[in-house]
Amino acid sequence: MNLPTLATARGQLDRLAPWLAPLGLRLLLAWEYFESGREKLHGQNWFADLQDAFPFPFDQLPATLNWQLATWFELIGAVCLLVGFGTRFAAASLLVLTIVATYAVHWPMEWNSLANLAMGYAISDQGFGNFKLPVLFMAMLLPLIFTGAGKLSLDAWLARCSPSATPARPAVR
Repeated sequence: MNLPTLATARGQLDRLAPWLAPLGLRLLLAWEYFESGREKLHGQNWFADLQDAFPFPFDQLPATLNWQLATWFELIGAVCLLVGFGTRFAAASLLVLTIVATYAVHWPMEWNSLANLAMGYAISDQGFGNFKLPVLFMAMLLPLIFTGAGKLSLDAWLARCSPSATPARPAVR
């Protein structure tokens, strides 16, 4: 490949990035959170078994309320991510939910060295925690919080249709 071809390819990627990069994150995260929320919606509340493990202020709430909050934040947040509506708020809410879940469920109960902690960076729990997926989800939510849903979203469409989205004209003197 010669230099102009690389520059052309890079230019194409730069033009597609605001459309496709956030969309990929949104679709994957929407799938995962919706699946988790659906499991909670149709499953048994097991939060009572670990209510004491929740961080403040969630440890002060009834387990049934925490269960409902988690279920509906996952379901509604997933739909918001899917269509790109209220994306920053949805992503921030899901980030808080994921931090709480990591703290209460996925983080190892005991660890006395970084080597022990690193053993919990796994998908399945072998007695050392299993915080790999939540950490990946948190990292994937951050770009959506900081940069928004991207151009292929309801947020972008609403911004384009909004009268305040048009640049203000300079005052005529």
